[in-house]
Amino acid sequence: MVNQVLTRPFCGGLPRAAEACDTASRMTLVLTLALAAVALAIALAAGWAGARPPNPAKGPRMMPYRPIMMAAAVTMIMLLVHAANLLGVKTGR
Repeated sequence: MVNQVLTRPFCGGLPRAAEACDTASRMTLVLTLALAAVALAIALAAGWAGARPPNPAKGPRMMPYRPIMMAAAVTMIMLLVHAANLLGVKTGR
């Protein structure tokens, strides 16, 4: 019983039945590109807001715009790599 559990294919982090791994990806190319466009818009908006000069009369900014911009940019890059994989480009080992 233990050997059967250890030799089953993995889908993500936990062992599942083999037929669960044979399903098509739910993350389609259209959805991937749409999410990449949203991440780009967030990165651009956060970059613009973070680049504005400070206004001492209003007090300090309470939003960390630069980390938000970087997180959105990294997410966009990962989504673009995923889109390239969906188009058939091999990006891994």
